[in-house]
Amino acid sequence: MELSKIEEILERYFEGTTSIAEEQQLNDYFSSSTVASHLKQYQSLFVYFSEAKNEKSERAFVKPPQKRNQMTWISIAASVVVVLGIGFYTFNTNSSKPQSQDLGTFEDPEAAFKETQKALALLSTHVNKGIDTFQYIEAYETTRDNIFLIQ
Repeated sequence: MELSKIEEILERYFEGTTSIAEEQQLNDYFSSSTVASHLKQYQSLFVYFSEAKNEKSERAFVKPPQKRNQMTWISIAASVVVVLGIGFYTFNTNSSKPQSQDLGTFEDPEAAFKETQKALALLSTHVNKGIDTFQYIEAYETTRDNIFLIQ
């Protein structure tokens, strides 16, 4: 085989673009005794690969028996409990309570107005408590500023 063709195949071999037939040509060339002097450095590589193909492992591989993990059973049990809980909840809420159409509406506008005033008064008291808290925070901040400015 021509030396230039071997060099071309060898270059493509190191780039990873050769076919199996071309790799076999390289193996045949480097296993022969007529290897060019500047390519002798690659001869040991191809000799190693050809010898490595024939090696067989003497160790016996024993697959360990599979053990079911305890977490697997716990997760399965938890899933079953969740599914049963959801089913029990939907069954009881749909079958035992009839759907009511009363959404808290009032027929009398004055009664609705009074109930609205009660709700707004309750909300106002809670908002006023929050405002009182802000007054304490404001006093704290002014005192803190005075202390740190003096020192």
